[in-house]
Amino acid sequence: MTAAEATPELDAPAHDRAFLGHPKGLGYLSFVEGCERFSYYSMQSLLVLYMTKYLLLPENIGNVAGLAWLRSWHYEGLEGQPLASAIFGDYTSLVYLTPILGGLIADRWLGRRATLILGGVVMALGHFLMAFEGMFLFALISLIVGVGLFKGNIASQVGELYGPNDLRRAMAFQIFYIAINVSVIAAPLISGTLGEKVGWHYGFGTAGVVMVLGLLLYLKAGPWLPQDSRDAAKSGNPAPPMTRADWPRLFALLLLIPVLALSMLTNQEIFNAYLVWADEQFQLTFFGTTLPTTYMITIDAALSFAMLAAVALFWKWRTDRGHWEPDEIGKMILGSFFVIAGGLCLYMAAVTQGSGKIGLGWPLLFHLFNSIGFAHIMPVSLALFTKVAPRALNATVIGIYYLTFFSANKIVGVIGGWYSSMPTPQFWLLHVGTAVAGLVGFVLFRLAMGKVLNQPAPA
Repeated sequence: MTAAEATPELDAPAHDRAFLGHPKGLGYLSFVEGCERFSYYSMQSLLVLYMTKYLLLPENIGNVAGLAWLRSWHYEGLEGQPLASAIFGDYTSLVYLTPILGGLIADRWLGRRATLILGGVVMALGHFLMAFEGMFLFALISLIVGVGLFKGNIASQVGELYGPNDLRRAMAFQIFYIAINVSVIAAPLISGTLGEKVGWHYGFGTAGVVMVLGLLLYLKAGPWLPQDSRDAAKSGNPAPPMTRADWPRLFALLLLIPVLALSMLTNQEIFNAYLVWADEQFQLTFFGTTLPTTYMITIDAALSFAMLAAVALFWKWRTDRGHWEPDEIGKMILGSFFVIAGGLCLYMAAVTQGSGKIGLGWPLLFHLFNSIGFAHIMPVSLALFTKVAPRALNATVIGIYYLTFFSANKIVGVIGGWYSSMPTPQFWLLHVGTAVAGLVGFVLFRLAMGKVLNQPAPA
């Protein structure tokens, strides 16, 4: 039986190990997600810099259709960097709100495949619209809708490559996140360099081309993907209805979302005020050449990639020797300590700056510690959501998971605007405080709901 024939009720066949010991479908989905994330992080890397250094300058801002009206009621009184941070926060938060709708559309009407393909087309359109200044807001709307249709549906397919008792699931999401981080490394190097050094629209256009390539790869992957929910219903294997045991798990997952959001505020600030700070204050000139500021995203992604692999190998090494390994919530608690340490590095960089530019020592330590924390929180939490999600709402629950990013980015859009008016050490100390609050939240959550989350959804 191929992966395409597997149903949510069955474990993936033991012999299906064509991709690094995992189903072949994981390889396809990882590469497709890599293309989508390349396009998304090209936007992430360039968007704030594009707005602060070009689009929102007095001589250009009037060219953006609809922005004057939007500023009159939603961004009243904002201009320059605070306006850029607010727009960025709204864009990146809504990008992670719409996957709930995308999951519902897939679960109830179109099925995952058709919904995901539609999302890829709309996303590509959004990237190409970025080539026209006047269409800026319409481009963002297209990207918000496209990601919503795409994002949760691909992650839910990764989870359904494995049965509820298949121990390869957690490692599968580590591999999935490694593919994402390869894309985050490449996006600033390619799109970021083109955008900052050649022209902003070249960077955005490259993101659109890569999105189209990912869409074509997904169309080729069909035979190795899990059975679509619509096809399962037609073949007599519809998704089971919600049971009484499903509701406590769903409630627990909802409670976990605000805690996850607090734990990742510092990480999400990397793409907002942190980039503005780096552009203004970091020593990025070496041997007479000034590096693009977006290279800081590449540094972060490279360290994230390395730490994802290192953390996965570390816990495998421990379990192979019979040593204790914490459960998902335990790993999130451990990761929070590293997030706190990373935030303190930014605080130290601001405190010790003096009159010159900031060297890259403290920022590099920040990215190292933050990446270790990320590796213990984000892929682990996504694997947990797919493990305990009710089968009747699998794609929808993955969409609900992305409320974490919606909440974090919405808050970052507000807090990021304070960068221009708040002392920089105080600004980063505030982020340390949110990481501490996330740590406390994880501990309290474990005490209250840990047993519920550790019970997988019934097959």
